[in-house]
Amino acid sequence: MVREPLSEAGAADLAKAFKALGDPVRLRLLSMIAARAGGEICVCDLTDAFQVKGPTISHHLRVLREAGLIDCERRGTWVYYWVIPSALAPLSQLLDISALADEGDAPAFVAESVGHLDAAGARQR
Repeated sequence: MVREPLSEAGAADLAKAFKALGDPVRLRLLSMIAARAGGEICVCDLTDAFQVKGPTISHHLRVLREAGLIDCERRGTWVYYWVIPSALAPLSQLLDISALADEGDAPAFVAESVGHLDAAGARQR
C-alpha cells in the first residue's frame, strides 16, 4: 500500500505500465505468461490463443517489454517470454487497499470495497 503520494517520476513510470496493461490483449498476454508453469512461455504457445495475427501479438508483446513488465530471449526460431516480478510489485502495491481496511482508520467505503472484493473472490473459487 502507498503511504505517501507518488512523485512525478514515479507516477510517470507507473502510468507507462498501467497504459501497457490497458489493452485486453496485452492483459491476457501478461496473465498467460505469468500463469505458465516454469515461469516462461514460447511465443508459439501465445499466438494460437488469440484471433489476431502474429504481427499483432508481436506488437503487443513489444509494448509489454518496453513497459518493463516482461522480458524475452530468442532460442533458435522461437522467442520465450517471462514476467518481471519486480516490475509488477509497484503496480500491485499501489492498488492494494486491504491494509487500509485492516487499519481501521479507512473510510467506510474502503472496508466495504475490500469486503465486496473478498466475497467476489470467494464466489469465483
